[in-house]
Amino acid sequence: METTTKKRFKFPRWARNKYIISCILFGGWLIFLDRNNVLYQFQLYQEVNQLEDQKAFYLKEIEQDRQNHQDLFSSPDKLEKFAREQYMMKKDDEDIYVIPTPPDAKR
Repeated sequence: METTTKKRFKFPRWARNKYIISCILFGGWLIFLDRNNVLYQFQLYQEVNQLEDQKAFYLKEIEQDRQNHQDLFSSPDKLEKFAREQYMMKKDDEDIYVIPTPPDAKR
């Protein structure tokens, strides 16, 4: 009769240490299961970058609007031109005719 012995897999000695096991479990808990896990931190990092990009865009737009405002109110001629073009204002002795173009007109 032949006897076969199965070799059992043995964990290394360091892997059987209760402190190592508890540190690995604690690290896994922090990385994957905690409220501030790695995935959540990555999402927050992306959101911060997106908000910083928006901030830079709006600061640029504000500076551009300030420049336009300064240019517009620097001379009465520019202010009058803007009022006539944008708000169709007129002088007392003139008439304005607005000719609308059809929205589907192709040129």
